[in-house]
Amino acid sequence: MIKSMTAYGRGDYSDNDRAFTVEIKSLNNRFKDIVLRFPNALQAMEDEIRSIIASRIQRGRIEVSIKFERIEKNADYGLELNLPLIRSHVRIFRQLNEELGLDEKIRPEYLLQVKDAILYKPVEEDLDALKPGLQKALNQALDSLEEMRIIEGQAIEKDFLKRLNLIQGYLDQIEKRSPLVVEEYRTKLRDKINTLTQEIQIDETRLAQEVTIFASRCDITEEIVRTKSHLKQFRDYMSLDDSIGRRLDFLIQEMNREVNTMSSKASDSSISINSVEIKSELEKLREQTQNVE
Repeated sequence: MIKSMTAYGRGDYSDNDRAFTVEIKSLNNRFKDIVLRFPNALQAMEDEIRSIIASRIQRGRIEVSIKFERIEKNADYGLELNLPLIRSHVRIFRQLNEELGLDEKIRPEYLLQVKDAILYKPVEEDLDALKPGLQKALNQALDSLEEMRIIEGQAIEKDFLKRLNLIQGYLDQIEKRSPLVVEEYRTKLRDKINTLTQEIQIDETRLAQEVTIFASRCDITEEIVRTKSHLKQFRDYMSLDDSIGRRLDFLIQEMNREVNTMSSKASDSSISINSVEIKSELEKLREQTQNVE
């Protein structure tokens, strides 16, 4: 089954005390790269979160955003006044009044605007109590992501099949044309010799040798057989329930190599044209495989 590396998923969970929101975005990447953004309160669960994600996704850049909110009515958010800093500001303000003869009063809202006047000290959370809710939201997001990856993968698979059928058609034309190249060379060579020698009798043995050498040099049977084998492998990999992107990319490289060899060995315009068409379709396949897990 083909799965796209580009997708988005979201999961939400809440109870009477807490609410979790998990958003996951996956992007193309040659390797598995998990990027997490989450509150400090969940820091101790990082390895477990990574493990859950890694068990569901084989390849790609996975960006995960986790939001956590305490929703109980009397929740303590660990906010404290930075009293030493505030006292210093008050002292400076009074000194300013004395030096300049002012009679300004300092207002509380001014002090609250001072940087670091309010300190946040994270409240220690009961991780055992947090874990079930977080896992539910995370798995929901992963399920949503997986669904989109499969849908996108189905569209990619449809395009793959279209390209593979086109390549197979061009390859069939090359295979049909290949045997005719030698016969046409024999005829052209004989005609050329006749033109040059006129009434001199042709040495059939020498002609046969030249044709044999040409046939050996332009024989592309092996390349055709290997390309057909690669096409079959490509289709077989598409049905696997596994990460196949790298394998498909390797097969495309191999097919490109075989087609280049065909074009250079055959010395035939028709085969060259079909080879160019195959390479064009292979490039489109290669672009698509960059998005396959």
